[in-house]
Amino acid sequence: MTHHAHLISFKIASAIRESCLTHRYSLSRFYHDLMAGITVGIVAVPLSLALAIASGVPPQYGLYTAMIAGFITALLGGSRYSVSGPTAAFVIILHPITEHWGLSGLLVATILSGIILVLMALARLGRLIEYIPEPVTIGFTAGIGVVIATLQLKDFLGLNLSLPESYVGKVEAISQGLSSFQWPSLFVGVATLLILITWNRCHFKFPGHLPALLVGIGASLFLTHSGYAVETIASRFHYVLPTGETGSGIPPILPSFAWPWSHLDSEGNNTIPITIETVRALLPAAFSIAMLAAIESLLCAVVLDRITNTRHYSNGELFAQGVSNIIAPFFGGITSTAAIARSVVNYRAGAQTPIASMLHAIMVILSILLFAGILGYLPMPSIAALLFMVAWNMSEPPKVISLIRKAPLSDIVIFGVCFSLTVLIDMVVAIGVGIALASILFVRDISKMTKVSDVSHDHKHIILNPPPNDWGILKINGPLFFAAADRIFGELMEISEGKKGIILHMESVSIIDSGGISAFEKFIEFCAQKNIRIIIADLQFQPFKTLDKARIKPIENLLIFVPTLQAGLQILSMPNQGGVFGML
Repeated sequence: MTHHAHLISFKIASAIRESCLTHRYSLSRFYHDLMAGITVGIVAVPLSLALAIASGVPPQYGLYTAMIAGFITALLGGSRYSVSGPTAAFVIILHPITEHWGLSGLLVATILSGIILVLMALARLGRLIEYIPEPVTIGFTAGIGVVIATLQLKDFLGLNLSLPESYVGKVEAISQGLSSFQWPSLFVGVATLLILITWNRCHFKFPGHLPALLVGIGASLFLTHSGYAVETIASRFHYVLPTGETGSGIPPILPSFAWPWSHLDSEGNNTIPITIETVRALLPAAFSIAMLAAIESLLCAVVLDRITNTRHYSNGELFAQGVSNIIAPFFGGITSTAAIARSVVNYRAGAQTPIASMLHAIMVILSILLFAGILGYLPMPSIAALLFMVAWNMSEPPKVISLIRKAPLSDIVIFGVCFSLTVLIDMVVAIGVGIALASILFVRDISKMTKVSDVSHDHKHIILNPPPNDWGILKINGPLFFAAADRIFGELMEISEGKKGIILHMESVSIIDSGGISAFEKFIEFCAQKNIRIIIADLQFQPFKTLDKARIKPIENLLIFVPTLQAGLQILSMPNQGGVFGML
């Protein structure tokens, strides 16, 4: 199957069908999937906890997302090695939703985004990622990284303050509260961060998340025993079981089915009423979530394709992401998408099929049932340090530096606009403005490539039969579209002034649009007024079809069409050339 077919076709569960059914699934392949699933599960558990907290919800909801959405997407998806769950990219969208609408509002918005993703898949919009320029992608991901890192300063430094909604307000609040930082929190956070940095630089095959968090837990327990309190998951978060039993940290039970809008807030009240007005109010946020989920998932699949030399089914992947985001909220799962870092770890750990991603989800289930108590000891500064690393990796500083050094000025401007808008306003606004700006600059650059040149005495084009002195041969290079046509035909008017006629050599005109047609008709009117005859030579297929549809036909004593430039020159060499025009 061609790469194009992978992009436009729609197949459910294509990845698992191709890898497990088309190719025999053996015990050896299962062993590799199991090892990869265990490895990714160890990475996913702390990340899921951290990203749920960063999104403004209790940590267990991140685990619910990883286990439910991770399993469903692997089962139904179109990318063989993708691992889905909560991701850092969503933090700047989900946190404001949670603050305003609570957990119930976030879950309802997630369901709506899942419906949008399914509709995108059915509409065959899996090629979406192809239309997002790289400076836009780098700009908004770097901006997200900066916002995430800023949000973690509060826990990393042990600051006791509330942060406003705007980014500038957050920075001001943190700056004013720096004097109240808690050195035990800073110590634990720095210790965790140093292990993460050192581990990465040593290039160990096993990710450094678990060792770093174990060091953080050890430092926190030591300081607590010495009389210096460090906030942990257990000290910040509390839960109530269906039996009425209360506890601290993460409940050691699996989630049960519940209507997403029925979740209670900390005061025991429903956070949102389910009405048409509520759905209408949440739709913009749901659209933002769906767009980012599509971009993130397809980008992850493209990255994996490059690494593994495989091809994904983009519409099937969108469908799987949509279904998982519809089902997961009924079991407490928040928004999910494919996670690039976890997916790469999955492949490098030896994954063979999507079974590895399903086993990662089972690992998350086991962590809830067996290690919930231990997870409660995770210090909040260590969680912040982990998210610092996530933010750094997401920002991709080497890519940013390379773009600034090597890219054209227009790409640097696009990056700067997307980055600034993501940080200061909104990611969806940043992507929309970035794509619009990139399109405008692209059109400008392409229009500059369309040129007209006088080849009347160019021996590369004029082999025999040079034109009379009162005729000119003008060659157009480039597309005649709305951004270039008026300028080109304006130049043609100036050049053809005072001539008896011109030959327009259009061999290098690949396309002409309605703007080009309009400008061409004005040029014909100009030539009719000035009694300048026109010969159109070497017309390509698309311009020919477009001119025919516009009913631009030969005009007696004014306009004729010839198949080649040499045919036009032969007409000019005929003694009765006027008769040729007259016959037409």
